[in-house]
Amino acid sequence: MTSPRLHAARGPAGAAVLDLATGRWHVLDPIAAALFDLPADAMERAAAIEKATARWAATGADPDRVRADLTRVAADLDHLRAGRPVHHMPPDPPPTVRFAPTGRPFLRGRAAAVIGLAAALLLLRYLPIRHVVAVARAATRLPGRPARVRDAEAVLAAVRAAGTWWPGRVACLEESLAVHLAAALTGHSVRWVLGARFKPHGAHAWIVADGHVIGQDENDRVWPYLSVLTTGRFEQVVE
Repeated sequence: MTSPRLHAARGPAGAAVLDLATGRWHVLDPIAAALFDLPADAMERAAAIEKATARWAATGADPDRVRADLTRVAADLDHLRAGRPVHHMPPDPPPTVRFAPTGRPFLRGRAAAVIGLAAALLLLRYLPIRHVVAVARAATRLPGRPARVRDAEAVLAAVRAAGTWWPGRVACLEESLAVHLAAALTGHSVRWVLGARFKPHGAHAWIVADGHVIGQDENDRVWPYLSVLTTGRFEQVVE
């Protein structure tokens, strides 16, 4: 059976890669990001490494050492790819980030939030991330319309209210997945996004509705994160 594919996104600081086979994140600096994109053809790869070696040698670096280091890193990245296809997420325009939800939960949203949160906690506890993503994508096929900001914030408020009764961890991954599922149950479509940032390194999960990132922590204003994997009716992923 073919291993699940990799999801990657590029930014000025490098690339972030999510391996759905293991659930592990790999944050690559610009040099490693360029090596990650090397062509499969051996001669083209060798030529690309030689070109990079020449650039570093022009700055006074030892070309033999540079060539050996680049070849080793390229081999490590080949091991990560293992012949699997990579989905490259196209760059997103800078989003509008909303830090303070103003929506209030409504009655149907409260029931959906309890179901969505319970489902998210169970899925993330017992299933590999690739299966969790498959369930999240399946939820986007439920009938509904794109959520407005106030719709998504109302569902988020209901999920957070439900989370106060849960004695365990409800962090960004659990909460965002719960909002995604609960919104689908109330006839609304939001985007569930997994991403990463570089300085400081960190992975994150969030919800987007009507072009807005919903309900972020007031104490975590470091943005943007790179969107690496997104599930939603309008997700854009290219080979």
